[in-house]
Amino acid sequence: MSVSYQHSQGDIIVDQSLPITGVDSSLDYLQLSYQRTFDFAGRTANFSAIQIASDGTTTGNVDGDEVTRRTVGMGDTTLRWAVNLRGAPAMDREAFTALRSNPKPIIGMSLAVTVPTGEYEKDRVINLGGNRWSVKPGVGLILPLSSSWLLESELSVAFFQDNDEFLGDTREQEPIFNGQIHLIKRFSRGFWAALDANYYVGGRTRVDGTRNKDLQRNSRFGATLVYPLAPGHALRLSGSTGTVTETGGDYDLFSVSWIHAF
Repeated sequence: MSVSYQHSQGDIIVDQSLPITGVDSSLDYLQLSYQRTFDFAGRTANFSAIQIASDGTTTGNVDGDEVTRRTVGMGDTTLRWAVNLRGAPAMDREAFTALRSNPKPIIGMSLAVTVPTGEYEKDRVINLGGNRWSVKPGVGLILPLSSSWLLESELSVAFFQDNDEFLGDTREQEPIFNGQIHLIKRFSRGFWAALDANYYVGGRTRVDGTRNKDLQRNSRFGATLVYPLAPGHALRLSGSTGTVTETGGDYDLFSVSWIHAF
């Protein structure tokens, strides 16, 4: 279980493809995450649930008019299931310790589902919830470079349900393809750091059948540090910034998390 505080500043909204230009946001998030690891047909698997609450102000231009809105409340809920397909079978504590000292390549797959539980007003452009379901299958690889250096990568694609309550019209969105890579350095048990980068493309929208010029082709770069505080407790610090921003994504992000394992 983890509790995270996250602050974002700049060109950021819940949905980067919304018809808003000149976005300037200052947003504070509180995120509660729960993750459970279990044995799935002899393979290591995990299930996680993530809920976000937000408080912030967004200013931007909609059809030439400047609008400002403060949003306070709950966002959409994300549920994620992942399982290792090769490497890291279901194991006890001793086997897990042995794997950490002599890591092997791991291939896994995941499926994330976003549930439209967030607050949504159909006559507003800026909302906390998306008023639609989305699913995101992915495949990942962990490649050990040594006993303490790991290279982790993932390819995924997000598919979106239509939003039939978007300002009186129906809004469709094409899939978004995402690739990410992490270079991880492990210092000691529970103490590690990573350099993170991603690139995503797609997500062009149609409103009432009219195709918009809002293709997303963006990239971000960041870093993560996790430091153990006591048995079962850790502090996670992370930050990122936009490096390529064609549509949205030009914002800075800083996050502080408390992690509890039990």
